[in-house]
Parts: sequence; structure tokens; C-alpha cells
Amino acid sequence: MPTPHNSAAPGDYAPAVLMPGDPRRARRIAETLFDDARLVNEVRGMEAYTGTVGGRPISVMGSGMGMPTMTIYATELYREYGVQRIIRVGTSGGFQDDLALGDVIVATAAHTDSAINDPRIPGVKFAPSASYPLLRAAVDAAERAGTPVRVGAVYSSDHFYLARPGLHEGLRDHGVLGVDMETAALYAVAAAEGREALTVLTVSDHLFREEAMPSEDREKSFAAAATIAIEAAFS
Repeated sequence: MPTPHNSAAPGDYAPAVLMPGDPRRARRIAETLFDDARLVNEVRGMEAYTGTVGGRPISVMGSGMGMPTMTIYATELYREYGVQRIIRVGTSGGFQDDLALGDVIVATAAHTDSAINDPRIPGVKFAPSASYPLLRAAVDAAERAGTPVRVGAVYSSDHFYLARPGLHEGLRDHGVLGVDMETAALYAVAAAEGREALTVLTVSDHLFREEAMPSEDREKSFAAAATIAIEAAFS
């Protein structure tokens, strides 16, 4: 049934939902990669579409920026709309020296500085991780497409501008691939709801080099990651 944040009717969402942060990217994915896409939600400007790819149903919806909104939308999709798997298709700042703009990261797990997951299991530093079937399917899809991907942990931060000397260096030195602002929340919600989740990210800037995609390129540079995500969604 509709929720305070989602006006879709029962059955409007497919079992698999792609979830970029930017609702404009959700619209672009629907317009360029889906057949017969129809708008199913636009509450608070958070557009969601359902269509088909190769005759199979699939949906896409924006999540907004940050873990609180991701937690709200993912919980409602899983709990109220019967969605089985959510694949975040977003952007990441890169940490490792060998990452270049446009590279694709498949996130196995998410470290975080957020306290959003702390109440889930009191006294435990919960380590949210990807669903292995989706992870395996995404890597297989990338190999079939000839798309190089980096597979490993990311870091989900509550902050975009806060300077914390040594933090990024420490994450880089421990093998963390990049940073986003949503994955730790998505993986925790999926675990709590007994559903599946994965994050596939495109490197849009580098934290140790003065390199960054313009905002218009960020919106458009989703093709490789979105194609991998769609194949994984149908696995």
C-alpha cells in the first residue's frame, strides 16, 4: 500500500529495483535502458519507474543522498512492496592509486562512520555486507561484457565536506576502494529484512588526485554499471 514517501500501488514495483541516488539518473536509466517504462512514484520528487528489459520486469528509483533516506526507501520497498533485491547504482570517490575515473566498483561490504546501524544489535559493531548471489552475478556479468571491475570494500560516510586528517589515508592503506554515502545503510536494511542487496559504483572523482567528473557527466556515466546491475538483478 502507499506510504508517506511512496505513492505506488501494490504490484507497481518489480521484484528487483535499481537505486541510484539521483532521481534524474533513475529517469535516465528508465528512458535509455528499459522498455515500456512508466512512472510509479514522484513523492518529494523521488521518481521511480517500472518497465522491462528483455521482457523481464525491473524497476528503478532514486534514494536521495545519505543513509537516512536510503534506509527509509529501502525498508519500504522490501517491507511494503515485496521487493526482493535492490542494487544501488551510484558514484564513488576513489581511494586506490590504480583507480581511474569511470572505473566500476562492486562493493563486497561497507565500513562506515555513521551510527545509523548501531541500534540494530546493541553492543556489536555490525559489518553490513553484500548478498553473495548478487555479487557473484555482477562479477560474472562484468566478465561476459569485458568490463573490468574492482571488487572489495567501500566506506559509507555521513559527511561530504568534513575534513578529518588521516582518515582517507587510513582507509586507502587498509585496501578500501572508495567512498559513498549509502551502501552501509542499504546492506544493513537488506540483512534486517531478509532480502538481497548489492552496490555497483562508478568512480566519479579521486580523493588523492585533483580529478573529478563534471556533474552532467556523473548523471550520464552510468551505462557500464547499470548494465552489470541489470544482469545481476535477473540472475
